Amino acid sequence: MWAFEPDVLAAAIPAIYGLEPVGVVGWTVHIAHGVALGIVFGFLVTRQPILGIVKTTVETDVLSRTGVMSRVVAAGFVFGLAIWAILPLIVLPVWIEALGAQAAEDFPGAAVESLLGHVLFGIVLGLVFAATIDLGDRPARSPFEE
Repeated sequence: MWAFEPDVLAAAIPAIYGLEPVGVVGWTVHIAHGVALGIVFGFLVTRQPILGIVKTTVETDVLSRTGVMSRVVAAGFVFGLAIWAILPLIVLPVWIEALGAQAAEDFPGAAVESLLGHVLFGIVLGLVFAATIDLGDRPARSPFEE
């Protein structure tokens, strides 16, 4: 975001919280968002329904060749895509509308840079999580098996 939309980072992000765009306020707020979303990802991917799916032995040729780590990275990709679809595209416009028209001018719409940034965030998050957390090497039973 710093490389593609520095004005959004410097001015618009602090504005949605009613803060002045001083120094690294926007950067700090955006990093705090990333930390909170990383915690949410870690919480979700370690819950049994999702972890069970990630660790399930599958009978599809392509998926059977992927390991748990690859699936966690894929889950990160999906998480990044979901963040982009939910937060900037749905929640943010409603929040900006509540703040007034002046704040709305600072935010781009469904920008490709935003999509790429959120997907990259999810992939890196999945990579870091898969590399640092012990998810066990034993596959889980399929959630559809009894």
